[in-house]
Amino acid sequence: MTGDLRDRRAVVVGGGISGLATAALLARDGAEVTLLEARPELGGRAGRWQRDGFRFDTGPSWYLMPEVFDHFFRLLGTSAREELDLVRLDPSYRVFFEGDPEPFDLPADGAREALLALDPPSAPKLDAYLDSAAETYRIATERFLYATFASLGPLVDPDLVRQAPRLARLLGEPLDHFIARHTTDDRVRRILGYPAVFLGTSPSAAPSMYHLMSHLDVTQGVLYPRGGFGAVIDAVARVAQRAGAKLLTGQRVQRITVADGAVSGVEVDDGTGRTHHLEADVVVSTADLRVTEHELLGPAHRSHSDRWWRRRDPGPGAVLALLGVRGELPALAHHSLLFAQDWQQGFDAIFGDHRSVPSPTSLYVCRPSATDDVAPPGHENLFVLVPVPADTTMGAGGIDGAGDPEVERVADQAIAQIARWTGTPDLAERVVVRRTIGPADFERDFGAWRGGALGPGHTLRQSAMLRGKNVSSRVDGLLYAGATTIPGIGLPMCLISAELVLKRLRGDTSAGPLRED
Repeated sequence: MTGDLRDRRAVVVGGGISGLATAALLARDGAEVTLLEARPELGGRAGRWQRDGFRFDTGPSWYLMPEVFDHFFRLLGTSAREELDLVRLDPSYRVFFEGDPEPFDLPADGAREALLALDPPSAPKLDAYLDSAAETYRIATERFLYATFASLGPLVDPDLVRQAPRLARLLGEPLDHFIARHTTDDRVRRILGYPAVFLGTSPSAAPSMYHLMSHLDVTQGVLYPRGGFGAVIDAVARVAQRAGAKLLTGQRVQRITVADGAVSGVEVDDGTGRTHHLEADVVVSTADLRVTEHELLGPAHRSHSDRWWRRRDPGPGAVLALLGVRGELPALAHHSLLFAQDWQQGFDAIFGDHRSVPSPTSLYVCRPSATDDVAPPGHENLFVLVPVPADTTMGAGGIDGAGDPEVERVADQAIAQIARWTGTPDLAERVVVRRTIGPADFERDFGAWRGGALGPGHTLRQSAMLRGKNVSSRVDGLLYAGATTIPGIGLPMCLISAELVLKRLRGDTSAGPLRED
């Protein structure tokens, strides 16, 4: 189903950023759009939580790829500058290395030089690595990220054909091997390798194509939206409503209905126990793809077999700890990374055949109170993310230590590790607000397959056109957006996924972003 969207009825399932962005773009093109979110609030994984004067983001916390946000807002007749209050972080982030008393700061200015100074003998090779990251990012943006892969025509573009041998090598070589050919310093290897976690995988499983991620933090720098990532959700919801989309919460879609091989609408529970049918010509599900196929569609209408699902990698799980802390924590930057010495052992524990939580682990700490007014005076706000296996048997979190034992144990271990590594021995005693979130929460609240925190990992077989189509092969008028379809995980990717829905409906097979008319 392609062509003019004017006066067509579209239902968007899910009110995370991909659903909101999809609703905005379809309404802008003239569709009559209704977005249905099961939870009481919009945002999905980009949620928020407040208690005792502390305000927490409960999901994404890195604002990367700013040009993607700028492009999306310009499509809606506005700009990121108009909709958000963005701050450039300095340092972009701080890294604590196990056994090294001095942390490393990646400065906002001179980041490349600071990184090269960690391994002077390898400076020429590192320079080449970062130049390659920039060029690969350009190619990805122009030829892959905004492509629906409905046509192979863009893949035979002369520029891409010239680059084919190099791109083939980048796809065939693991990221950790590629990094090792450019530096002998373990610190630099970890700094260049950690973005694989943002991609839901490990440096040994990610294709070296993804070294492009180093262009984002080292070259572009890191921004932060004041008000947190809830402010980003509010902005996308705002432009969706301005475009004419109707955004409804507390509306759980029970089933996508199909008639004569095409979507006919959705059955919705309005929260009172009553179910009604909402007719639609187009349905876009931004729910986890497995939820869409196994809970919202009947067996005859599923695009993927059980065998296909058994071969999928769900990415890592996570234990999150939201901590309100009395007193200041100057040892932590806005973004801090704690890297364990036995780097590979940690990834093996999370992604290997015999999965467990590594100890000590490599973890991430966000301290938004370093930049924003998100904590009472004299207090700090911490968001701690500990990567763990995607395993719902670990359980769920809770407030004030009331979560399941394994989740609370992981959180306690992380707090103790942060205390030791940052020279804050009384950290645990200063925690006055605490909430934990575990893999079972991700499954219950967001339908996350196997409790994965991010979405399917970007391994080779789950990247680009191999990730899966954003349109059903069985049901006309059914499309997908979000982290479980193309182009991938993360807020910028979810914004692009919304644009890919619009391109698919328009029959647009071009490889680049839509024109900003």
